Amino acid sequence: MKVMIRKTATGHSAYVAKKDLEEPIVEMENPALWGGKVTLANGWQLELPVMAADTPLPITVEARKL
Repeated sequence: MKVMIRKTATGHSAYVAKKDLEEPIVEMENPALWGGKVTLANGWQLELPVMAADTPLPITVEARKL
């Protein structure tokens, strides 16, 4: 699914357009965000693609819901 990742004042958030859902990212498997599992505030877990740590945000990526 396509997910937009952006930086907010309190951390990172993920927006899923098809579900009209925006939730903060509360847990990251990798400190650099990319290439691992993230957990959203609503409990969803997404696997993000491998990307460079300095990837500019906001960005839309193809993520897999776990």
